[in-house]
Amino acid sequence: MKILSYGAPLNQAKAAMLMMHGRGASAEDILTLAESLAVQDIAYIAPQAANNVWYPYPYSEPVAKNEPHLSNTFALMTQLIEQIQTAGIATNKIMLLGFSQGACLSLEYAARHPQRYGAVFGLSGVLIENGNVGRDYTGNLEQTSVFIGCSDVDSFFPVSRVHRATERLQALGANVTERIYPGMGHTVNEDELSFVRGVIQALIK
Repeated sequence: MKILSYGAPLNQAKAAMLMMHGRGASAEDILTLAESLAVQDIAYIAPQAANNVWYPYPYSEPVAKNEPHLSNTFALMTQLIEQIQTAGIATNKIMLLGFSQGACLSLEYAARHPQRYGAVFGLSGVLIENGNVGRDYTGNLEQTSVFIGCSDVDSFFPVSRVHRATERLQALGANVTERIYPGMGHTVNEDELSFVRGVIQALIK
């Protein structure tokens, strides 16, 4: 498993961000967002999926079709979070960020492992839940700041699933900001980066 890093060393960072890339993309790709954010004193950690895919089938398929890939990826995320904690960074200073498939993983991980995170950012993604059917989550995200940004014409994520993700995460006690961008397509825009940048800067003040 290749793990890339950018920014401050873990033992010197004020906070850390675990970054999950999208389907067909790479750790190098998602780290370009870290460069765009240009916030100092952050350790950015980006694992690389085998064959550039975290799970083989669309998130909306029955969840069993994407096993054991999903469980293995969540176990990897847990391992990386524990390594960040061992370096001295508390969970409330650890952020999760992903794009597309990586956004689904970041949001779903937080929902399945609720606690106070530094923040969770889902860029063009939704909760995986049970794929084609809903999922009951328990626990408390303790007012973790969660951002979900998506186009109203995204070819992968219908707005109805975005709204449902917002509702589910709010029910878990998250402070959710949802932004739907008319006609944007499947990408990341400057408004999203600006929001993420502001949350990070507030976290490390």
